[in-house]
Amino acid sequence: MRQSSALPLVITIAVQALVSLASLAAPVMAPEAARTTGLAAGSVGIFVGVVYGAACLSSLCSGDLVNRYGPIRMSQVSLLLCAAGLAAAATGAPAMILVAAALIGLGYGPVTPASSHILVRTTPPHRMAITFSLKQTGVPLGGMLAGLMVPALIHAGGWQRAALVLAALCLGMAAVSQAIRPLFDDTRDAARALDPRRALRPLGQLLRMPAMRDIGLCSFFFGAMQLCLTTFLVLYLTRVQQLGLAAAGSILAMAQVAGVAGRLLWGWMADRFVAPRLLLGCLGLAMGGAGITFALAAPGWPPAAIAGVAMVFGASAIGWNGVFLAEVARLAPAGQVGTLTGASLFLTYSGVVVGPPAFGAVVRHTGSYGTAFLATGLVLAAIGAFLIATRPRGGHRAQPA
Repeated sequence: MRQSSALPLVITIAVQALVSLASLAAPVMAPEAARTTGLAAGSVGIFVGVVYGAACLSSLCSGDLVNRYGPIRMSQVSLLLCAAGLAAAATGAPAMILVAAALIGLGYGPVTPASSHILVRTTPPHRMAITFSLKQTGVPLGGMLAGLMVPALIHAGGWQRAALVLAALCLGMAAVSQAIRPLFDDTRDAARALDPRRALRPLGQLLRMPAMRDIGLCSFFFGAMQLCLTTFLVLYLTRVQQLGLAAAGSILAMAQVAGVAGRLLWGWMADRFVAPRLLLGCLGLAMGGAGITFALAAPGWPPAAIAGVAMVFGASAIGWNGVFLAEVARLAPAGQVGTLTGASLFLTYSGVVVGPPAFGAVVRHTGSYGTAFLATGLVLAAIGAFLIATRPRGGHRAQPA
């Protein structure tokens, strides 16, 4: 029997937001941290790369861990790892900051498989995509919290104290979630053996399932484009479109808000009107088209036009995740949602690790952000066209209640 979907949704959003906050706080702290650590502010890129590299590894192992210990317990472990990472960063020692990135990444990986394990049990099939999309709003919510809270905390007591406050928030959520653990960890298999050699098996299983393999591999490119947009948009706007920093920051914020709205809109559409694979293909075309438009936009375009393109870019490149995760959950065999979600996220996070450095390499070798956006835009348009052209005819579309 399905439990009420409201409580697990609130819990999973809160956990996702705090883990996202832990991972996204570093770019906000970087300018202040550079003054006391001797590290260049630009080295935050290495920090982010280590975070997502570690998340790749932990997401692969998360299926067995969720099945053995339960999704709430693994969510608690994720929060504790993020808290430990923030505390390590607060020491200010360069070596410990790298350790912090690894700990936060190890905590980041299991969160989505754990939440998928919970939500697939408690969500009616006709609300799957919108529920997963709502849960994924925790990611940009964490980014918004980082942008609003962290500067205020730094102003009040310095970046190191800010890191400790965020660590305390993670610890508090881990403690609060203990009260509801019996409700959602009741199906855990404490006798399940853990074997590191099995870590790659879910990935192999995913690659043998054509529908899941297709969207999993495409998520590599979607994840790469998402991070390229959020990493390079302000640089493109200030250096190519010659906007001021305040205007560029405002357009980035508009793209993030469009991403949140997109996650909700696409989830609602996938539940009621459009088959998820078809919708993901259309989103690939949209983000590809936005990238190509940026490449072709001459310097001095009207800011309103640039903002409009950025919002389309954000709605598609940031908004796709909930539909993707709901489709993974739908395609996964019974009892394997967490395992196969972890395997699919290994591919997604791999794109996050590879995408921004590759984009930056194109910029360095060509001296042009336009060329980099053109290259990535063409790839994403091709991925979108592939998903549309190879979709099953008369494919899945959830019916409304």
